[in-house]
Amino acid sequence: VVQRGADGGWTVELNPQALPRVLVNESYFAAVSARATAEERLFLSECMQNANWLTRSLDQRARTILKVAAEIVRQQDAFLMHGVRYLRPLRLRTVAEAIDMHESTVSRVAANKYMLTPRGVFELRYFFTTAIAAADGGDAHSAEAVRDRIRDLIDEERADAVLSDDAIVDVLRRDGVDIARRTVAKYREGMNIPSSVQRRREKKALAGMSA
Repeated sequence: VVQRGADGGWTVELNPQALPRVLVNESYFAAVSARATAEERLFLSECMQNANWLTRSLDQRARTILKVAAEIVRQQDAFLMHGVRYLRPLRLRTVAEAIDMHESTVSRVAANKYMLTPRGVFELRYFFTTAIAAADGGDAHSAEAVRDRIRDLIDEERADAVLSDDAIVDVLRRDGVDIARRTVAKYREGMNIPSSVQRRREKKALAGMSA
């Protein structure tokens, strides 16, 4: 859970209701052990060791999740402030190196975990996005931010001015995004957006119906 802190920064906390809990009743263990045989006490001792190991492992897991989430928030501060257009390109390795963990550990943490932010709920993997070069040699753009820009361009189309993939490439390059036509087509298809020919046909049909 990510919230604005009193100092203007971000606070990152785990949702306690989503964490598994293991409670060890040491009083019960002591009472049973007092009446047990030597063989039974050995068995009970092994059970207690396993329970303690499990509680320590869960605590370590929780701290690891929190550490990864906090670094993601640090890296994606602009996204939290201003929205998807400001999502930075981010690799698992970048986070792993920043918090001194193995990349595979960060990958496991990011899988099937979600972050509640002021901008909505996102899977942790959402924040790891590939980089698309800037046309002017400046900071790279995240693939997710570029997809959002493509979606907006298409949403704003008029029936008499539908953008082809090549036209979208031209607009993005004017905005400083160095992107290939095939990448635009790939992103568009990934968002289930039809081709410019289909969109033009649909918009004309809708315009005719409204007329």
